[in-house]
Amino acid sequence: MIEKPHHLPQRLGLLSAAAADPFLTEDLLKGVQGHAGVDLAKVVEPLPEDDPRWEAEPLRELVEDAMHEFRDNRTQADAWLAPRLHAALRITRREAADRRLWTHLALAVAPDYVAWRHLSTPASEQGESRISPARFRGALDRQCFSRLWWVAEMFRDGADYSPVVTACANQDLIHSALRRDLIDHRPTAQALVRILGRGTATTGREIEGLMTAISAAGATLVYDVLAPDEPRDPEALRQWVAEAESAPPVPRRSLPAGPDEEPVPEHSVAALTEFFAELFETAPVRGRTPQG
Repeated sequence: MIEKPHHLPQRLGLLSAAAADPFLTEDLLKGVQGHAGVDLAKVVEPLPEDDPRWEAEPLRELVEDAMHEFRDNRTQADAWLAPRLHAALRITRREAADRRLWTHLALAVAPDYVAWRHLSTPASEQGESRISPARFRGALDRQCFSRLWWVAEMFRDGADYSPVVTACANQDLIHSALRRDLIDHRPTAQALVRILGRGTATTGREIEGLMTAISAAGATLVYDVLAPDEPRDPEALRQWVAEAESAPPVPRRSLPAGPDEEPVPEHSVAALTEFFAELFETAPVRGRTPQG
């Protein structure tokens, strides 16, 4: 397994995919050897130095703690790291949509974490362990850190990150949900967490079947009418971002608090949960024997 870079940047920056490609060597993607980091720093676009949000050390400490805490079960690290990454890196959705930020975090600050979390197991004795390049500089739903930040953003209930922990416990839900815009409807996201908690849909096939049915139903049924949400107050997010400099380190043993937004209306979550449960009964789940 690769070690952390000898040269760690003090601040986050922007690293384009083209600039990152020469550093995605075969040795790195096989988890054999990383890069020193000095040459990489030369192709990074700096972020404003007067913004304390771009300090790299708090994020580096988080990933080191995650690797230590979950050394026996790498997958479980997602549920622990997602809410804490979101709370530690107080950015807007516009900023989070810039892939260059996540590429720099993965390749310059924590390539050892990417390798630790996403080095695949060979399919056969002749096969090789390998890390997909997408984990370093891929789409937002595939890249190692952006996927965690967006899961936390989509599934948090206002300031409450506990639904994020539940969502991250099922990798199939993460993969399926982040590809669909409908999760931006907060009651839908919270209803999915409850469906998961009930054990109604748990396997990959069941989750994908349910998500397909939800998307299809959404074409003819407007979820905003069935399950209205409270309008988001942009001031709550602005204040949360502005307090980044004075915010304490995110807690390790308890969940942090997110932006002080209104929680999702309970009646909307309850209504959608029941609707999705009924929808699942006729969802196209591959391999399921029809009832009745």
